Amino acid sequence: MFDTDKWQEIFYSLKQNKLRSFLTAFGVFWGIFMLIVMLGSGNGLQNGVTQGFGDFATNSVFIWTQRTTVEYKGFPKGRFFNYDNADIIAIQKNIKNIRYLAPRLRAGGRGGGDNVVRGLNSGAFQISGDFPDMNLIDPVNIDAGRFINDIDIEQKRKVVVIGTRVKESLFEPDEEPIGQYIRIQGVYFKVVGIFSSKKSGERADGDNQAIFMPFTTLQKTYNYGDVVGVFAITAYDNVSVSSVEEETIKLLKQRHLIAPEDDQAIGHFNVEKEFKQMKGVFMGIDGLIWLVGIGTLLAGVIGVSNIMLVIVKERTKEIGIQRAIGATPMKIMSQIITESVFLTAFAGYIGLVFGVGIIELVNFALLKSGTDSNMFRNPEVDFQVAVTALIILVISGAIAGFIPAKRAVSIKPIDALRSE
Repeated sequence: MFDTDKWQEIFYSLKQNKLRSFLTAFGVFWGIFMLIVMLGSGNGLQNGVTQGFGDFATNSVFIWTQRTTVEYKGFPKGRFFNYDNADIIAIQKNIKNIRYLAPRLRAGGRGGGDNVVRGLNSGAFQISGDFPDMNLIDPVNIDAGRFINDIDIEQKRKVVVIGTRVKESLFEPDEEPIGQYIRIQGVYFKVVGIFSSKKSGERADGDNQAIFMPFTTLQKTYNYGDVVGVFAITAYDNVSVSSVEEETIKLLKQRHLIAPEDDQAIGHFNVEKEFKQMKGVFMGIDGLIWLVGIGTLLAGVIGVSNIMLVIVKERTKEIGIQRAIGATPMKIMSQIITESVFLTAFAGYIGLVFGVGIIELVNFALLKSGTDSNMFRNPEVDFQVAVTALIILVISGAIAGFIPAKRAVSIKPIDALRSE
């Protein structure tokens, strides 16, 4: 491997036809360069989409009410109904494998007029009544103060946790909101916490313009009685939330006299199913990337093998002389395979460096520009994947050189010496 004469011969052979050596190496370079760039881009796309979920519990389901579409037990179709506090207890008692149950109720939103006032400042924000477990299902960063707790729920405290955009709209930059009061639809509430979204893009903007208050406080203060707007449910880690979803919907249909076959009366969104579908899409993208990348690499390796066959043919007489003066077949094969491996490894390494460099430049440009996209974020290539690709390329180079090497040693020295 470290024979000086061998390496001199290898470099001399490559220099004899620089254009041919360059074009051969470029095929390998381009193959691994494209593979790295495509892998980095695929990871950037996946990071962007998954970042949009934040730390959202992916084994969760949301269940709400819609109008009925089937007549049942004397009730006409088109009937609207509400969940109530009794449903909370019924779900807790009858449905197993629920890790977190967080009823939610909303009052007002960003689409209407200003519903929140502090002094001369006002704004239209989404108001949600929540339980503490909601921050375990759809977590947010608590930048100051705290989130809603069980005592707030029990005592129906008039406290709120506000998003960063709400803080910016209602308070001056040098003001401390914690402990201050804001007026929501005519009622004063004490600010006990400030949060920021863990998501990215438009999802983060929407979250940061929200206000959370205790669920029971919203019911009592704004005369909602015992109405529940939506149930957020998370199953245990080793349990599919789809089974919990099915059992909960069946129970709620029974409690509110909904026809078992009425699939439209209860709206539901299964995050687990959506997340699995998204992972399936990205697995398909990864598979396509590897298929195209390996195909491009294979084309480059075949090019190396073909060029080595040409080189062997050109050096047939030289090989015959080497054999005649005592060179063993193994030495001849070693030289040809080493030349092939060197060409593929060198070109592959350069392609790997350039590919990673392009990915890093794109990532730097995204960070520098302050772009916050929920479609493309932090393109990267796993180091082990990159090294594995390079190792596979080296092995391929050895295989590419093996066929020409076998042909070289299969020629009898006397025939090789006669070659012109």
